[in-house]
Amino acid sequence: MAAHSTEAVVLHAFDYLESSRIIKLLTPDLGLRSVLARGARSSRKRFGAALDLFVQGTAELDVKPGRDLDTLGSFDVIRTRGAIGADLARFTGASAIAEMLLRFAQHDADPELFEVATESLDRIASAHGDDARTATIAAAWRVLSALGFAPSLEACNQCDRAFAEDETVLFSQSAGGAVCERCASLARVGRKLPPSARMRLLGWMSSGDDGVALSDAEARAHQRLLREFVIEHLSDGRPLKAFETWEAGTWSAA
Repeated sequence: MAAHSTEAVVLHAFDYLESSRIIKLLTPDLGLRSVLARGARSSRKRFGAALDLFVQGTAELDVKPGRDLDTLGSFDVIRTRGAIGADLARFTGASAIAEMLLRFAQHDADPELFEVATESLDRIASAHGDDARTATIAAAWRVLSALGFAPSLEACNQCDRAFAEDETVLFSQSAGGAVCERCASLARVGRKLPPSARMRLLGWMSSGDDGVALSDAEARAHQRLLREFVIEHLSDGRPLKAFETWEAGTWSAA
């Protein structure tokens, strides 16, 4: 096996046999990896906080080509993001983002996706109250963009006509983005997207800027739009359980 040092963030962990754990890591240079942490259950001292969700650090991996499971030699923690676990809105939001990454990220180098994922978790960790839901929606669209599934929003996805800034358009899941009024008749189904919502989506995907927190009605509309887009373009038929838990949550400002 070849030793490999890489930055990594913990997305999932579960027990394995009597004394070990399997950890799901997202890395910039190896993509999504499954790693075996031997003895992690029998002694907390060996890996410490490295087994906690959303922790980021430098992982030493023993990688063998052709094998799906690497061995974790050590993990030096850089960032713990403990604030995520201290608030239900933050935790369910971060879990929804982690689920998207676990389901759709590849086993290939993707520094951009890693950067987007870690910045998104940082934004969620620092959010309060309703801001956590807004930060999660923004993070999800930015992750989709990094995965190569950004919807078209500045011009009609069918005829390429540029939209005016104050134009209400139809967001068609099947078409992969916004369509103009003339082309909307060809779309199977869609949702009206007012100018403010379209500008929000563009801002989220370009910079991840959360902006002002959404109202409850706005947030639920954006969650529905996001869920429908993911199901249309990425779903393999399996439910996104963490996403469903996050979307079903009730939130109140802190």
